[in-house]
Amino acid sequence: MSASQRVVITGLGAVTPLGLSVESTWKNVVAGKNAVGRITHMDASAFSCQIAAEVRDFNPEDHLDAKEARRLSRFIQFAVVASDAAIRDACLDLESEDRDRIGVMIGSGIGGLDILGEQFRRQIEGGPSKVSPFLVPYMIPDMASGYVSIRHDLRGPNSCVVTACSTGANAIGDAAHIIRRGEADVMIAGGVEAPITEIGLGGFCAARAVSTRNDDPEHASRPFDKERDGFVMGEGGGVLVMESYEHAKARNAKIAAELVGYAMTADAFHITQPSPDAAGARKSMELALKYAGLQPEDIQYINAHGTSTPYNDRLETKAIKDAFGAHAEKIMVSSTKSMVGHSLGAAGAIESIVCIKALQDSIVPPTINYEVPDPECDLDYVPNESRNVPIRYAMKNSFGFGGHNVTLIFKKFDE
Repeated sequence: MSASQRVVITGLGAVTPLGLSVESTWKNVVAGKNAVGRITHMDASAFSCQIAAEVRDFNPEDHLDAKEARRLSRFIQFAVVASDAAIRDACLDLESEDRDRIGVMIGSGIGGLDILGEQFRRQIEGGPSKVSPFLVPYMIPDMASGYVSIRHDLRGPNSCVVTACSTGANAIGDAAHIIRRGEADVMIAGGVEAPITEIGLGGFCAARAVSTRNDDPEHASRPFDKERDGFVMGEGGGVLVMESYEHAKARNAKIAAELVGYAMTADAFHITQPSPDAAGARKSMELALKYAGLQPEDIQYINAHGTSTPYNDRLETKAIKDAFGAHAEKIMVSSTKSMVGHSLGAAGAIESIVCIKALQDSIVPPTINYEVPDPECDLDYVPNESRNVPIRYAMKNSFGFGGHNVTLIFKKFDE
């Protein structure tokens, strides 16, 4: 990443289980609020896992006309709301911008499972003639980017990242590269997901990847805690407005943070399990530091992937220790998933917003439900209470099925 091609963040938008805006989400993250509970928008009684972090009180008709709201998959609805909010937050006047120079890169790991399940039932019950013509366009993951592009007439680079749980972070990093290559002045980038459906929940239950702490949902997501037993599904979306520094400065935009580091690697090991040597995750962090021109000692906070699964948390800890050496003991490491669950393709984007707010407000959010220390997870996980600490650099890790490893580094903005 060339220092002469700076990429800054000027707008933030979010829809999460802790709030329908960045402001409400961040307030609740700082307070250590828990959004996990019994699943309400489907009957989960037959599943081994009956808990999730749902986006509650979300009415799509508050943001879309009634016809759009009925047709669109939930993940696209999240993309629309988060993108609209990010554009407003950036004070980006699209009417005065060259829309050929504004692109969209919003990823989804799974896409429209809700419409897929609904239309599959319709075909089984009534035959092929009952299938909606909107099934394919509103199911495929790229339609979050496509729909936002159409909604705002944004004609620049338009694409979709699909790298499982690394999706949101990959989308942000790839969008930065597009800006640095001079292909766009502005990118609307992030990740969205709505996987809490019968088939989505069933798949993760079958894989034995999710927590079955059904009688104690508030304590089910417990990253790095010795008694963790699996992740908790979440949903939502996070979107950033990203610009070249020159473009943002020319329009006197308020700048929230700067993206200075991005790297991705592959484990090349297993379709779901991280590599036991944690080499891919370690290398991703090391490369992000190199591209940012930073030393390990420059990083004060890591927003971890931290899923609350036995393997991930242990191996991410190992990767951090291997990458940072003795400095690892001095880094604050926390997992937002302890509060909002794991929103898969949206997680990296939502958690990037958390990193940016941490830089802005000098507050490091906690890992809640940290009660029983694990000897193999022995870093500073900011247990249970946030800290008022000024930080200059924040690192974000995202790891995905398929062996994807992604690291972003955000910097507190200064001229």
